[in-house]
Amino acid sequence: MAQWTSAVGAAQLARQLQAQQQRPAGPGSRRPPAYRALADGIRLLVLEGRVAVAGRLPAERELAVALAVSRTTVAAAYEALRAEGFLESRRGAGSWTAVPAGNPLPARGLEPLPPEALGSMIDLGCASLPAPEPWLTRAVQGALEELPPYAHTHGDYPAGLPALRQMIADRYTADGIPTMPEQIMVTTGAMGAIDAICHLFAGRGERIAVESPSYANILQLMREAGARLVPVAMEEGLGGWDLNRWRQVLRDAAPRLGYVVADFHNPTGALADEDRRRALVDAARSAGTVLVVDETMRELQLDEDVAMPRPVCAFDPAGSTVLTVGSASKAFWAGMRIGWVRAAPDVIRSLVAARAYADMGTPVLEQLAVNWLMRTGGWAEAVRLRREQARENRDALVAAVRRELPEWEFSVPGGGLTLWVRTGGLSGSRLAVAGEGVGVRVPSGPRFGVDGAFEGYVRLPFTVGGPVAEEAAQRLAQAARLVGAGAGAGMEAPRTFVA
Repeated sequence: MAQWTSAVGAAQLARQLQAQQQRPAGPGSRRPPAYRALADGIRLLVLEGRVAVAGRLPAERELAVALAVSRTTVAAAYEALRAEGFLESRRGAGSWTAVPAGNPLPARGLEPLPPEALGSMIDLGCASLPAPEPWLTRAVQGALEELPPYAHTHGDYPAGLPALRQMIADRYTADGIPTMPEQIMVTTGAMGAIDAICHLFAGRGERIAVESPSYANILQLMREAGARLVPVAMEEGLGGWDLNRWRQVLRDAAPRLGYVVADFHNPTGALADEDRRRALVDAARSAGTVLVVDETMRELQLDEDVAMPRPVCAFDPAGSTVLTVGSASKAFWAGMRIGWVRAAPDVIRSLVAARAYADMGTPVLEQLAVNWLMRTGGWAEAVRLRREQARENRDALVAAVRRELPEWEFSVPGGGLTLWVRTGGLSGSRLAVAGEGVGVRVPSGPRFGVDGAFEGYVRLPFTVGGPVAEEAAQRLAQAARLVGAGAGAGMEAPRTFVA
């Protein structure tokens, strides 16, 4: 019986391997033999989880044709991987990927740093800050005081607590977008909201257009749901959406859904202006594509001179094209797993009906806590503290990286929680591996792309400041020197949490 559980095609594997070579090698790096480079590339894809363990690899002849190399080169690479424990083969069954004994299975970027490791490892994988006290404690205390009447009910609210739905609707209305509570469904975080939307609108095999780069965890969620991701390249720096590319993809691919982050995009930090918002909604409406707009970063405006455009749903008055997703996780605290969807009432009814077969509902106590924050003004105060902390961390991290790694390139966003960094020709995947070895965790660029794109990038969140930011930059510089000298390709896989 075959030992492989999935298969990777020759063309797909070739694209992923070639993406690793799109950026030039770093200064002082050594060029290995062709077979060694191929073996290292496949091993790195396995260690990062971008080629599944127990995934059947193409036959030697097929991969040689796809890569335009000799079959001897592929055969030697496979033999090297077998010798190192990263490949197993059996006559008649082919060859499939493996992980040697003692190596951790790849976590696909979804495993958080264990609390006991916090003292020795600087975690730049998670774009989340500690809770803005005293507001978390006050919110929980307020929620406990309001809990008794709900405790006498069944506690099952698939659409969310009526009071919180009304509160969220009122906030949209105050922002110039008339909204009824019937247009709101409360979810278990933004991930829960987008998961529900994908299952309702995009069945297995449906196309979903996504920004390139985009938020890593959402890309993985969509892959697991069986969606066919169609990447749409963004403009360089903080330019945001490339409307010509969006129009072409919407016209040619006819995706069922489009997923975008308009406000302080994760990972680039770009802020889409009103003209782009209006144009994208018009293009999606014409193509029959539903836009899922992630607003989880919207309240994290860090610079006072940034003029915030209206929400994307303001350009869809009929409510037929835009589904808006919000969350408390970025603006308040990642441990507060409360999200929501704003959509037309009939869409909300469909989402609620489908929810009976998923998570049933969102915890009542956390909903009461968020409602308490929004009703009492605690939310505004907590967000103000969050902005101050993120701004200080951003400025400290930017200064430290510019000093320690002057060849790295990035644009400083006016909000959000992330810095998208071009690494001066070094492999972001190898930097992530080397970084773990020197005590800093950082997610590599390919986690935010499709089919191995963005090998020459890493994402740095604004989660550390002061001396810790200085130390993080110094450790990144040490990792860069290791990669530049040819180290890092065969080190243990990093298990970087991407949030």
